[in-house]
Amino acid sequence: MVTMIHDRAEDAQSQRPITLLFAGDLVLDVANADHWLGGIAPALRAADLAIGHLEVPHTLRGTELRDDVPAPGAPPENLDALRRAGFAAVTLAGNHIADRGAEGIADTIARLDELGIAHCGAGATLAVARAPARLHCRGRRIALLSYNCVGPQAAWATEARAGCNYLAMRSADGRPVTPSAPLLAPTPAALEQLRAEVGAARSEAELVIVALHKGIVHTPALLAPYERQLGEAAVAAGAHIVVGHHAHILRGIEFLGERPVFHGLGNGCVVTHALSPGQDHPARAAWARRRREQFGFEPDPRYTLAPFHPEAVHAALGLVHWHADDRLTCGVIPVYVEPPGRPVCVQDERAGTIIAYLNRIGIAAGLPALAWTRAAPDRWICT
Repeated sequence: MVTMIHDRAEDAQSQRPITLLFAGDLVLDVANADHWLGGIAPALRAADLAIGHLEVPHTLRGTELRDDVPAPGAPPENLDALRRAGFAAVTLAGNHIADRGAEGIADTIARLDELGIAHCGAGATLAVARAPARLHCRGRRIALLSYNCVGPQAAWATEARAGCNYLAMRSADGRPVTPSAPLLAPTPAALEQLRAEVGAARSEAELVIVALHKGIVHTPALLAPYERQLGEAAVAAGAHIVVGHHAHILRGIEFLGERPVFHGLGNGCVVTHALSPGQDHPARAAWARRRREQFGFEPDPRYTLAPFHPEAVHAALGLVHWHADDRLTCGVIPVYVEPPGRPVCVQDERAGTIIAYLNRIGIAAGLPALAWTRAAPDRWICT
């Protein structure tokens, strides 16, 4: 359980809305992390609270987990760049956080604690992984919960094994691994867990945020059936904001009442050599080949550190204004990923292209159409 105090204004009675920003997946396993984060850092630092999803362990130790395509351990010092960029909290429940075993998780958490970055979603036991991060911002209480909705099952924490928090899905062939086994629906146990844990968090906090590592990777627009079910279940249990990541491509946004569900924000900042073709790690090299065949795209050769689907150049920071009367107004800061993989907040014609893309993929996924208003040069509000 992590407690963090994050007060950026002395006047706790301020009527100015609290600004929250959310980033998608963060993978920083190359040098000069400050440079790669530099295109989004000014927006993050200007927010009252910035939250991202830390995809991989930051460690020099550990034993490789072989039940999935394992990510290498990222340099521990790159976590310091997250703090300098403005991240106050990260979620950890995902399919790669256990790729260097218990030592990788322990090293990552220890460094986050030293930096004062709040975290949730992984730990030495399931009880630790399930505990929310408790945040305070200008006198208000926020709870952050993190869940992995995909495999590998070997990465899931137990009472005797380090790993991530998870919500078990029912899959087409009985295996909780995607994309090899399409995921169909949350299990009854997963829905009950979500109800209980979100409800408990809601009893202690004024705002509850649920982060879900979910979705169909490298595929434009498409939402799996279980994704909207999970968003609805989280909101019904008391969540005010639901944020998705994992697909490495932008997804649409929907509102349940006034509560936003960001189904996928795309890559927050993913710069890695682990996904490139021609490497000497057999499992990662095989995945680079298989990904082309399975998802039908050829990465743009300019994106040597982010060889994703061509449409993955579009991304966003999820934006929420939490007003003193508890109203939420929501939108995005458009982000464009420049070669070889550096995300930048954009205000030029690329911003309009990203908003149009969000509209198109949302409608294609069966989500209600949204209206957009440009509230500032770098940010758009949706209704």
